[in-house]
Amino acid sequence: MKIAIMSWLALLPLITYAQSENNSNITLSGVVIDAQTKTPLPGATIHLKNTTHDGVTNDKGEFNFLTGQKLPITFQLTYIGYKQAEITVNQRTNIVLALEAANTQLNDVVVVGYGTQQRKSLISSIAKVTAADVKDIPVAGVDAQLQGKAAGVQINSNTGVPGDGVFIRVRGATSINASNDPLYVVDGVFINNTSLQTVNTGGRATSPIADINPADIESIEVLKDASATAIYGSRGANGVVIITTKRGKYGSKPTINFNTSHGWAWAPQLWDLTTGPEHATIVNEFYRNSEQDAIAAGDQAGITKYAQLPFRSVASGGRGLPEEQKTYDRLGELFRTGALHNYNLSLQGGTQTNKYYLGAGYQQQEADIRPINFNRASLKFNFDQKIGDHVQVGTSNSIYRTYRNQARSGDGPQGGLLQSALHTPTYLPELNPDGTPARYAGFDNLQVLIDNYDVHSTSLRYIGNIYAEAELLPDLKFRTSWSLDYNHYDESEYWNNLTQLGAAPTNGLATSALTQNTTWINEQTLNYRKTFDGKHTLGVLLGNTLQSNIQSTTSAQGSGFPSNDFKLISAAATRTADQEWTKATLASFFGRIDYNYAGKYFVEVSARADGSSRFGQHHQFGYFPAIGGAWRLKEEPFLKNVNTISDLKLRASYGLTGNQNGIGNFAAQGLWSGGAGYPETSGSSDQAGIYPLQLSNPDLKWEKTSQVNVGVDLGLFNDRLGIEVNLYSKNTTDALLQLPVNAISGFNTYYANAGKVGNKGYEVAITSINVRNKHFTWQTNFNISGNSNKIKELPVPVTYYNRDWVRLQQGYSMYSFWLYKQLYVDPQTGNAVFEDVNKDGQITTADRQIMGSAIPKFFGGINNNFTYGPFDLGIAFSFQYGNDVYNLNRFFGEGGGTRDANRVLFADQLKRWQKPGDITDVPRVTAYGNNYTLEQSSRFLEDGSFLKLSSLSFGYNLPKSLISKAGFQNVRLYFIGSNLLILKKYSGPDPEINVTSLQNVQGLDLGTPPQPRTVQFGVNVTL
Repeated sequence: MKIAIMSWLALLPLITYAQSENNSNITLSGVVIDAQTKTPLPGATIHLKNTTHDGVTNDKGEFNFLTGQKLPITFQLTYIGYKQAEITVNQRTNIVLALEAANTQLNDVVVVGYGTQQRKSLISSIAKVTAADVKDIPVAGVDAQLQGKAAGVQINSNTGVPGDGVFIRVRGATSINASNDPLYVVDGVFINNTSLQTVNTGGRATSPIADINPADIESIEVLKDASATAIYGSRGANGVVIITTKRGKYGSKPTINFNTSHGWAWAPQLWDLTTGPEHATIVNEFYRNSEQDAIAAGDQAGITKYAQLPFRSVASGGRGLPEEQKTYDRLGELFRTGALHNYNLSLQGGTQTNKYYLGAGYQQQEADIRPINFNRASLKFNFDQKIGDHVQVGTSNSIYRTYRNQARSGDGPQGGLLQSALHTPTYLPELNPDGTPARYAGFDNLQVLIDNYDVHSTSLRYIGNIYAEAELLPDLKFRTSWSLDYNHYDESEYWNNLTQLGAAPTNGLATSALTQNTTWINEQTLNYRKTFDGKHTLGVLLGNTLQSNIQSTTSAQGSGFPSNDFKLISAAATRTADQEWTKATLASFFGRIDYNYAGKYFVEVSARADGSSRFGQHHQFGYFPAIGGAWRLKEEPFLKNVNTISDLKLRASYGLTGNQNGIGNFAAQGLWSGGAGYPETSGSSDQAGIYPLQLSNPDLKWEKTSQVNVGVDLGLFNDRLGIEVNLYSKNTTDALLQLPVNAISGFNTYYANAGKVGNKGYEVAITSINVRNKHFTWQTNFNISGNSNKIKELPVPVTYYNRDWVRLQQGYSMYSFWLYKQLYVDPQTGNAVFEDVNKDGQITTADRQIMGSAIPKFFGGINNNFTYGPFDLGIAFSFQYGNDVYNLNRFFGEGGGTRDANRVLFADQLKRWQKPGDITDVPRVTAYGNNYTLEQSSRFLEDGSFLKLSSLSFGYNLPKSLISKAGFQNVRLYFIGSNLLILKKYSGPDPEINVTSLQNVQGLDLGTPPQPRTVQFGVNVTL
């Protein structure tokens, strides 16, 4: 084969062809080869431009055409795994056409910790998502864009409010009380991903990741196994998300790109509520049944209470008969069609000695509930400069201004927009008889709330670094960098006296808070890489990191305003203030050695030592080693010539990573606080004092997670089909917990290491190029993952959220629900029958049990991309299966009339048992027995599985013959739709919803807006 190739190359000099150009029997002949390996490419598709001639190379990569086309001749070539190319030649025989391998297959460059590697050399488990993969997903933050794109990464948006926090777990939850969120690294900068919000918005929190403009991102790598994450040591236990932004290219001409889109967002199908007459009918029935049960029980107070129906004719002093009741549509008043606007402009290019990228963007999203909105302005500048042949310096800079009119959604009736609209009974009028706005059961008047809603925040953020890189020796590079993540977060809220929070006697309530979070990082790395004898490649990385984080918050609150025209706290009659300051430092030393032999055998060893100011004096340093290896069987002689298999690699790794996020910066210290005023003598004013705040624990140490990963990478049919499979096991020990202590100590809890959590799972990722020819391509990406989570050790069960719906208990998974199990509704009596766990003949707290979990059995996504000539179509689905959601909206809205005017009644309440023989799971409405008094009934636990059409995009590229005259390189018109279809069993609008940002609570649905459906139309212009 080599001799044949050399003969082709030897004939490469042009041969003058003097025959008649009009002779249609003249032969074009040659070979198509790999530009790097010089091996022939059999099966390559060839088209002669401006003709009808098509062909395919034979098993030797050769081709022959009979044509009379004049010279020069242009060949258009496509081949699976290679870049499409147009090659013009001035000869007819002995033609050599070289194709370059595409970067999306084995030669794809993947960003790893402190470096890059080709995918074919990877030992680690890393999922890569490019800008093209997520460009058609119109959400505020890049974290939400990743849903369904990366195997092993579970993402739920939790709310339809743009810019709100996103739930993300990489290979499950590893920690009980510390953070489970991954580490985010943007252009080498470790950024803060913990919300700086202090005002109460019903348990929700904003997402700092939403500050980043997705239009500036080039690629995203998610590091999942210990071999990949151990180099980040104490911050790698929950995975690492590396975001690389766009940069220019050396020696490239300036390119201008402008992208704008405009569209609309609206709510999906909402809750089905009872009408006014239906509500009245059920409540009257509740009173009748309760009176009967009171008589049977001999309860005289109950007989008196339920003797007279609340819905009677107005003439008799009642609220009106059921048929007289009106229905008020508050949901229709709250929900709207929101406007979406997006603008992005960039300039990139470079000379022989520098490269640059300059980008600016503005995004505005109106939520589908009034009056909430989100807008972000961004400015990005990346620059790299060569100084001589051995030194390079550069900088990355991003400035963001993010404004949010924040939704007070989730829990709490006061100020809750969706609570006021959804949970106020539909028969209650919006105005009192005197024409003033009506309020009921702790809920605000919805229209008053919409007209006077004032809860907003403005985030000013800078993320950037400067670096210098010097080639000390031909194979040795030194790099130093300084990085900064600075966030100034300004938030305020004002509730005037027309709202519940600001009504008398408060007479207006205002809150203002300024939070500054500053993280600076200094890093040095020394990188050595050399290949010996053409077969042995050795790489050595050494480095250190110094990091400091300082956060300060100054807040003030005022009440008692002279009128609603005054909103500044300085105008308040009563004013209070508070101030907080905290600091943490981290010193790290790390190293990595990797070796491969002949591209067949790979081994990698890494270690990191992190010293944190958060831990006890004897345990401040944690040590996090990892080792991994891979065997690329494809390079072995027995597979080298098997054309069907283009790649086969086995991988295995083991390592330790740590976690310190989510605990206080002074968690190990005994703390005292000021502000404890006391009178020096009777009747005197308060004197300054201090009091003990926190118990010390000098033995507090790192939370550690060990992980084993085995995987296989398989490429078939010249990488037309790629399969990646991973199996993993993660075990967390020394879990950071706040344990209860005896109250006699004067404290409630203290930080300690107690608890173990395990995760086991699998990941499958499949990439398939189904069709690729001159006119049409079809590519599919599919991934599916499953994770089993279990709390292996926990000293005492821990319950979360109001009525303890969520319980962490040894032997069960996190995010589990603690409920009374309703077995059925007795068809004869209509009473709910619950499982008597301890068989004592009573239903008590002892009969509550763990039922279901918010963790899905499996999840993933499937993405199809089609191109036909100038047209492109993208269809992306995401799915989850086997997770549960506790529907608290139903819990409050299907109270069987027990809450009457305090809560709405859902239409499912109409399915109640009414007469003997009725088969239903909705019990008879009554105030007696367990039908509606057990607040944690399993009746409201629902299947949260879903299949969602995440995005649908369609684009058209204008003909180059048309746009080139105007100086354009490309003009693409496009349409994007998101969340246009969802298949689910869940009765609520959106099973992804979660009521709170508490990390140990997931799968609770209460008063939170669903994700909207959106459509956008746009144009992308490149000059």
